[in-house]
This record gives sequence, structure tokens and C-alpha cells, in this order.
Amino acid sequence: MDAGGDDLAVLRARIAALEASAEVPRPPRHRLRSFCAALLIVIGCILTPLGIIASWTSDIVGDTDRYVETVTPLAADPAVQDAVATRVTGAVMEHIDLTSLLEGVAPEQRPLLEKALGKLGNSLEGAVSSFVHDRAQDVVASPAFQTIWTDANRAIHTSLDRALTGSDDGAVQINTDTVTIDLAPVIDRVKERLVDAGLTVAGNIPEVHTDFTVLKADDIGKVKTGFSLLQVMGVWLPVISVLLVAGGVLLAAHRRRSLIAGTLGIAVAALFLGVALTVFRTVYLNALPSGVSPAAAGAVYDTLVRYLRTSVRVFVTLGVLIALAAWLSGPSRPATLVRGLWDSGISATRATADRAGMRTGPVGPFVRRYRTWITWILVAAAALACVFWPHPTGWVIVGIALGLLFALAVLAFLAEETGETHEPHNKPPEPHEIDEGHTAH
Repeated sequence: MDAGGDDLAVLRARIAALEASAEVPRPPRHRLRSFCAALLIVIGCILTPLGIIASWTSDIVGDTDRYVETVTPLAADPAVQDAVATRVTGAVMEHIDLTSLLEGVAPEQRPLLEKALGKLGNSLEGAVSSFVHDRAQDVVASPAFQTIWTDANRAIHTSLDRALTGSDDGAVQINTDTVTIDLAPVIDRVKERLVDAGLTVAGNIPEVHTDFTVLKADDIGKVKTGFSLLQVMGVWLPVISVLLVAGGVLLAAHRRRSLIAGTLGIAVAALFLGVALTVFRTVYLNALPSGVSPAAAGAVYDTLVRYLRTSVRVFVTLGVLIALAAWLSGPSRPATLVRGLWDSGISATRATADRAGMRTGPVGPFVRRYRTWITWILVAAAALACVFWPHPTGWVIVGIALGLLFALAVLAFLAEETGETHEPHNKPPEPHEIDEGHTAH
């Protein structure tokens, strides 16, 4: 009884010692390391939206082809076409003398003009305005307007660059609150259409310069310095953001958890930028003057920021995929279950291929031997594809991830051990060998 009591006392003492050791706080060194890792990850996540904006600004301001590619769809947008036609109509009507309109028309062309205006109503001013608007609508809906729009934007990109980073006089001007484009070439085309339609008095209209507002903001003049800074940081800020998160992950005591937290943090920060773009769009449209078309302004805004929204989707997709991959490689029970299902599927597929007579030859042993190296090479190739792909989209990232997943599946299939590699030395005799043995006896 005494011996049993002593053993029980010793066992209790050991349990108490283990509990005491478990309650010992971690050394300050680990706390400082964890704090620094968390700080780096948080700063990297905060810089992510700024890096996305900086990269977008650098593309728009510094790359002419990218800028033209961005604004070209506006020429075919119905809301923008209607706004341009309305603006051109107003400019033309300011230079048409309605009193002497019919008197200045040649006698042979007067019936054509009276017939055209008669279909549009009894009010001469309203009829002429509608007539001019229809001709302007024809011009802006024609391929000629798209050519004018594209060529003009390509020619004025240097002016836009200087306008956002300094000051410059040209087709694009940045004032205290607007960025505008001169519509004089469009008005010239409209005058030609009016003369061809019988309104010869339009040929007397002098050269008219009127502006179409592309961007309006109350403090855009103050934003020029910010644009210049973001353009300079366009390349480095995203890199700095990623390096900060990577440094935090490497410094952390629990790297897998930190990687999951860091990549999800990047995804959330990018998603926050996407929400901010949507909120700012509403604020921007609500602040427009009464004479500005909200539909056209919304189309311009959506077109200018569409690549910015694409970058947001890329960062959200990439962050979620990396976090998911890190979680699946962890020791949690659901992750282990998923990996088990993956391995079971690969094994079943390989077993079926073996029964069908498929052999890997020397490839199988080679892949099994260098499987770790090959895996990292595939992962590095996928990462490089994401980095060097010119302007990837969210679907591109998903496609690269699926391609990597397929490559890893093929790798696992080739590395799977089969019956041919583990054939027993004393295998049972074949039926014909048994028959031959009986015959010999």
C-alpha cells in the first residue's frame, strides 16, 4: 500500500510539474519577434491599395498605348455619344442665325431644307436644333468619330502627362477642377453633314472650339502632386508591399498561420479598395453640375478605372488562392481529409492505369527521387507567370492556379508507387509452369 501511495504521489508531482511548465510565459524574445512580424504584415497590407493605385496611375500616365486602350471604348458608348452630340449641337446653334436661315439658302436647296425641317415640328428653333443634333448623332455614331477620338487621345497623351505632373497648354488641359478635350474636329464633321443635308448656312460657321469634360473633381489641381508621387512609386510600391508581407511571414514563429493571415489581409485590403471605388463613384456622380450627363460621366468613370478594378480582382483572387494553398498544406483535420481524398484519387487513377498496362519506365523512379525539387520548380514557374504576365486578370490567375494544380496531379501520378516496383521475389508460379511440372513428373 505504501509503495502504491508513493507511486501515486510521484505521478501527481510529475503532472503538477508539467502543468507548471505549460503555464510559463514565452520569453520576451518570441513576443518581440511576433510583434515585428505582425507589424510588417499589417504595413504591407495597408500599402497594398496604394500600390494598386500607383501601378494603375503609372500605366495610365506613362504608357500611351495603355492610355489609348483605356479610353478607346468611350467613343462607342451611347451615353458618351449622346453627351458629345448635345455639346456639339449647342456649340453649332450658337453660330446659326435663325432669322436669316431660309433667306441664306440657295433656291434650289430650299425645298430640301423646308421638307427636312417640316418633319421635325412647327418651332423653327426646335426643328433646327433637332436637325443639327441628328447630324451630330450621325457623326459621333460613325467610325469616323472613333478614329477622331482614338487619334486625338493618342496625340494628346503627352499633354495629359504634363497636365497631371506639371502644366501644359494643349488639347487636354487641366484646370482647377476639370480635364477637357477639344471637340473642334467633331464640329467640323457636323458642319460638313449639315451642308450636305441642305443647311448651307452652316458653311458660314467659323471654326468653333468647345470642350468635352472627361474628368471633373473639385480639388483636382491639388491632386497633381499626388499623381506625380504615385507615378514614381508605380513600380516599387507594390513590390515593397509584397516584400513587407513576405518578411513578416519569414520572421513569424508560426509561418503557415502568418502566411494565411498575410495573404488574406492583402485580399481584404484590395477588396476595400474595390468598395471605395464604388462608393466614390456615387459621390462623384452626385456632385456633378446640373448640365452634365450622369450617364456619360458614369461611363467615363467606369472606363477609366476598369483596369484598376481588374487589379483589385487579381489581388483578391491571388490572396485567397495562396491562403487556401497554405491552409491545405497544414495539419488541421479538414486539410488532412482533403489531402487524403486527393491522394486516394491519384492512387485509384494510377491503379486503373496499371491494370490497363500503362507503365512509366524510368520516369517514375526519377520523379519519385526529385519530386520535391520538381514541385518547387512548378510553383516557382506559376509565380513567375503571375509576375511577368502583362496586365493579368482574375481569370488569368485562376487559370494559372488550375494549370499548377493539373501539373501537380500529373507529378503525383508519375510518382505514385505501383506493383511493378514492389514485385515479390518468390512470386507464385504461373499456371503453365505448374502444368509443365506435373508433366515432368
